[in-house]
Amino acid sequence: MKVIIIGATGTIGQRLVQEGLRRKYEVTAATRDSSKIDSTTERLHAIRMNVMEPASVEAAVAGHDVVITAFGPQFGQESELPEAARSIVEGMKNAGVSRLVIVGGAGSLEVEPGVRLMDTPDFPAEIKPLALAHVEAYEVYRHSDLDWTYVSPASWIEPGKRTGNFRIGTSRLITDDDGASRISAEDYAAALFDEVEDPQFVHDRFTVAY
Repeated sequence: MKVIIIGATGTIGQRLVQEGLRRKYEVTAATRDSSKIDSTTERLHAIRMNVMEPASVEAAVAGHDVVITAFGPQFGQESELPEAARSIVEGMKNAGVSRLVIVGGAGSLEVEPGVRLMDTPDFPAEIKPLALAHVEAYEVYRHSDLDWTYVSPASWIEPGKRTGNFRIGTSRLITDDDGASRISAEDYAAALFDEVEDPQFVHDRFTVAY
């Protein structure tokens, strides 16, 4: 299987590359600066791509079986997220590639019926614009003709260990017995690739946490 990862140099993108290689896939790492990718591994290919330009996306994704986007905007440039979503949808459509898996946000997950995490009093105000941008991007993907899957992490995700032990949910935030919601970037990548290998949530979203 040939997989292309958009945003391959980010915290989650790097773990996705590692997980794809671990599973013996042909992995293309697409980023604005391909020199940041160590492509010494035989099955890893680094290419330069501008996610904001549909023609660049089209050229990059052509010939791949699955597109994974882990694109994340810089602080203060949150509006790029839905713009990139529109560019990805157009580029994939023009390239004839339909399977898309999205690294999404946690803010739109519900903590109780009708109450999103991003609307709770303790949600950090400084990341609210990013949460709103994720919601807008999600709507772009949801209304596309692609075979998309949107993967929301726990409310706290950071580099750690790959344990292979986690829980899967749908639209509700997963918490542990202490009320914490967390996942390592490595286990998040494992859960996402499980979906790539055995699709369970096409045209749907899911979330992963401990």
